[in-house]
Amino acid sequence: MSDMHELYQQLIIDHGRKPRNFGELTSANHIKEGYNPLCGDKLTVYISEKKGVIEEIKFVGSGCAISMASASMMTQALKGKTLIEVQHYFEDFHEVVTTGSHEACDRLGKLAVLQGVSAYPARVKCATLCWHTLVAALRDSHEVISTESVE
Repeated sequence: MSDMHELYQQLIIDHGRKPRNFGELTSANHIKEGYNPLCGDKLTVYISEKKGVIEEIKFVGSGCAISMASASMMTQALKGKTLIEVQHYFEDFHEVVTTGSHEACDRLGKLAVLQGVSAYPARVKCATLCWHTLVAALRDSHEVISTESVE
């Protein structure tokens, strides 16, 4: 087993069992619910953003280990980032989990371990649900985001 594959498995298990930044955020000024009807993953992202910077970010929900781990790692990575940086993270993460891009991995830090999802196309929606929900929350759209309509 490669070191990257082993790290991937360990981080998914750790973050899946003990997600970081799990809970509601009463000071949130952006809230969005996301749902993957194909597997039942469901989560809500809470963001406290001020002057274009993510001051605090949390989530609640239930789902598979990949979905929970991705949300946990996303919240850790994005706290303190500007909205422009968040958009770049979203683009790089999406590229990594859909194509396995090594170039984008270099820009993602610890999130790069989720590159392993690219080997399992059915799991990409699990890993990206929180990211699409985050983008929808920041755009302040008012409907539930579903991964049926996103890649």
